[in-house]
Amino acid sequence: QVQLVQSGGGSVKAGGSLRLSCVISGFTYSSYCMGWSRQAPGKEREEVAGIDSDGSTHYAEFVKGRFTISQGNAKNTLYLEMTNLIPEDTGMYYCAAVPYLRGPCGVSFYPDDEWGQGTQVTVSS
Repeated sequence: QVQLVQSGGGSVKAGGSLRLSCVISGFTYSSYCMGWSRQAPGKEREEVAGIDSDGSTHYAEFVKGRFTISQGNAKNTLYLEMTNLIPEDTGMYYCAAVPYLRGPCGVSFYPDDEWGQGTQVTVSS
């Protein structure tokens, strides 16, 4: 059974930094796409970043240059390093995993994908 367990997040002032983690278990695919999505109150979910088993990354325009997606050495932990945060980054952040290459990875995740439980990020001005 695949499980994605998230940690990190919290509240920061604008300009601050946070790191999100997502530990993935039961996921043993050589080809995959993993990433992060977020949902702000009253808004639709939007994709933030993705990384695939080839190491290719993709970022939404609104986080380019500020967020960095990476994996741990064992590839079972997904990270999202968020810097220079702005109030518009506030929302619930979810990690997602797909057991095949879906390119560009991080552009789209779907309800049937594997999801973490979500973690809140709040950025105040």
